[in-house]
Amino acid sequence: MFVSLKKKLSKRGSNPLGGTPSTGNSRSLSGPTSPDKTFSTSRSGHLSVGSNPFRSTSPSPAPATRRPQSMNVNPFSTPANEPPPAYSAGPANTQSLSPPVAPFAASTADDPYAFLKSFDTIFLIDDSGSMAGRSWRETGRALEAITPICTTRDADGIDIYFLNHPDSSVYKNVTSAGTVVEIFQTVRPGGGTPTGQRLNQILRPYLARYQQAPETTKPINIIIITDGEPSDDVESPIIMAAKKLDKFDAPAWQVGIQFFQVGKEPGAREHLKQLDDGLAELAGDDELRDIVDTVPFTGADNSELSAAGILKVVLGSVNRRLDRNSKELHRQK
Repeated sequence: MFVSLKKKLSKRGSNPLGGTPSTGNSRSLSGPTSPDKTFSTSRSGHLSVGSNPFRSTSPSPAPATRRPQSMNVNPFSTPANEPPPAYSAGPANTQSLSPPVAPFAASTADDPYAFLKSFDTIFLIDDSGSMAGRSWRETGRALEAITPICTTRDADGIDIYFLNHPDSSVYKNVTSAGTVVEIFQTVRPGGGTPTGQRLNQILRPYLARYQQAPETTKPINIIIITDGEPSDDVESPIIMAAKKLDKFDAPAWQVGIQFFQVGKEPGAREHLKQLDDGLAELAGDDELRDIVDTVPFTGADNSELSAAGILKVVLGSVNRRLDRNSKELHRQK
């Protein structure tokens, strides 16, 4: 019995706790092993490697291509090798497409008509019988040349009056030069030349508004297209307006009246020139403000209205420097 028990014990390994036997097919691994991995030997004797699921591992380092080149690099800044963001126009662009015009701004080299932006422009057209024919055609050509300059610089549009043709709401606040031409083509000349009466109908209500609200009443530039001498008293309403403006201490440019002569009526040039240069003497007041200017339509060679002539038509009565050039323009006729 003792002999059989001894034989059984000799067949077991030397480790009674089931450890790895010191002899047999077990392999001895040489060299250090990774703490993150375990090694085992399969039945076939091959070494298998597996991850240790019970060990807390640190995060894997980023790939070499993603590592910053310097420890001082700000990870939130835009890398120097990346393109800047696409440009987009925004509030940072402080330049205005249409810069505001200073009140009563003088003409500039870029826009000699900039002064018109400070004014309401009014056209008073002579549609009397004497205007039929050549004078009427010249008036149409003059309107085609002048009104585009005025409509593009008067934000609320220009107003159109005729000496005889009834007023219409359609003739107020016109913003298109084409509309001006269409209006003109619907009128046929006929009747007298009541320039003084019509001018008075424009000036009196305007001066009343200015007296009540001088700070908010826009200056006016009245352009009268006519071929000759009025059939009524045109001097009185002009003198009345000039005296009231002096009394109100209004700016020198508050009201301007420009007589634009078309045709070749006998004595018309002399009469209009008297309105331009001799109104103070006629009124008996040397200090009377000058609010009138005159200019002819054609030059000595019967050419069309020149650029200098157009500038004087639209600004001569409110710009004294241009008014002083009237003698040269009259001399060309």
